[in-house]
Amino acid sequence: MASFSLFQSPTLVFTAAILLRVSLLFYGLFQDAHSPMKYTDIDYYVFTDAARFISSGQSPYARDTYRYTPLLAWLIYPTTWSGPVWFSFGKVLFAVGDVVAGWMMFRILRTYRGMGQERALKFASIWLLNPMVATISTRGSSEGLLGVFVTALLWAVLARRMAVAGFLLGFVVHFKIYPFIYAVSIVWWLDDSKMEKGKGGGSKSSTSLMSQVLDFCNPQRIALAMYSIITFIALNAVMYLVYGWPFLEHSYFYHLIRIDHRHNFSPYNTLLYLNSSPNPDLHSATPSFELERLAFLPQLLLSAIMIPLALAKKDLPNTMLAQTFAFVTFNKVCTSQYFLWYMMFLPYYLPNSTLLRSPVVGITALLCWIAGQAAWLQQGFQLEFNGHSTFVPGLWASAILFFLINAGILGIIIHDTKVNPYKNETGKLKKKL
Repeated sequence: MASFSLFQSPTLVFTAAILLRVSLLFYGLFQDAHSPMKYTDIDYYVFTDAARFISSGQSPYARDTYRYTPLLAWLIYPTTWSGPVWFSFGKVLFAVGDVVAGWMMFRILRTYRGMGQERALKFASIWLLNPMVATISTRGSSEGLLGVFVTALLWAVLARRMAVAGFLLGFVVHFKIYPFIYAVSIVWWLDDSKMEKGKGGGSKSSTSLMSQVLDFCNPQRIALAMYSIITFIALNAVMYLVYGWPFLEHSYFYHLIRIDHRHNFSPYNTLLYLNSSPNPDLHSATPSFELERLAFLPQLLLSAIMIPLALAKKDLPNTMLAQTFAFVTFNKVCTSQYFLWYMMFLPYYLPNSTLLRSPVVGITALLCWIAGQAAWLQQGFQLEFNGHSTFVPGLWASAILFFLINAGILGIIIHDTKVNPYKNETGKLKKKL
C-alpha cells in the first residue's frame, strides 16, 4: 500500500497553506476581542488609519508614523468601508499575497531549478507552511505582498522578460526601498556570455576598453535599466504631484534618519534608544558623534556591492538571499517582519546548501538563530511588560549575540554560493513556466 504524502499533490499543499492562514485570521479576531495583548500588528492600524484619511480626501501622511508609499493605503481602501469584515480586508490581501508568492516559488523551482513536483513542493512549503510567515501576514504586515513582487521580479529575470523585470524592479523599489540592492546582482547576472555558452559557444574575449563597455551594455541590461527607471520615476512623480513633500519625506528621507528602537533586534538598538530622548545638558556640554548614522556604510557596501559582484554570476537566487540576509543583519533597525525578506529565497538555496547536506551544521544554525531571538525577546519582555531596565547588559548583549549568529549564517550562505553554486537538477533549463 502506497504511503500518503502531503507533498504528492499541489492541491493538498496549497489547501493546507490557505487553511493555515484562514485559521490564524479567525484566531486573530478572537484574540483581539478577548485579550489585552492584541493579535493585530500595530502597523496594520497605521495602514488602515492612512486609508481612512485617503477616503476623506486627505493625505495618508496625516496619520503619524505612516512611512510608506500611498499605494499601500490605496490597496487596502476597502478597510474604510463599514463592518468588521472589511476591516480585515488588508490582512486577507496580505495572506493571499504570500500564498501567491509560494505558488511562484514552486513554479520557479520546477522550471529553473529543474526539480520534480514533490521535491519542489517540499521546498516551497518552507514558505507556504511556515507558521512565522503566515502569522506575520495575518497580523497585518504587508511583507507577504512584498513577497509577490520580489518573487515575480526573480521569475521575470530568470525568464529574461526584461520589460516585465524592469517594471517590477521600479515598482518594488517604490513600494519598499530595500530591493534596489538587487539591481546590481541582476545587471551583473545578465551576461551575453551565459547565452553564448548555453548555445555551445564560448564566452567573448574583448581586449579594448570600448569593446568591454559595449559588451557590458547589452540589450537586456539596457532594457532593464530603461523600464525600471521610467517606472520608478513615473510612480514617484505621480505621488509627489498628489501628496507633495510629505511623500518624499516619509517614504524615503525618513529611513535615513530613523531612530526606531522598539522591537529592534539590531545592535544599534541601545544607541537609538539613548538618542531618542537625549539629555540636552549633556549634549550641549559634550557634542556626541552618532555612530548609528553611519550604519548604512557597511550595510550597503556588503549587500549592494561586494556580495553581488562576487556571487551574482554563479547563482542569482542565492546571491539575492545573501544580499538580503546581509542587509537585514547590518541594518540599524531589524524587526521580525524583516526576516521574511530573506525567507522568500530559502527554497532556492537550501536544496544544495551546507545547512541541509550537513544536518549538524543546519540544526545548530537553526537552534542558534532561534535561541538568539529568544534571548532578546526575554530581555525585551522584562523591559516592556515588567518595567525592568534591561538595556545594559541584557538587551545590548543579546542583540550582539544575535548579530554574531546571523553573521555566521551569512558566512555559510556566501561560502555555499561561491564554492558550490546550484546545479539544475535536470541538467537543462525549461523555457517557460
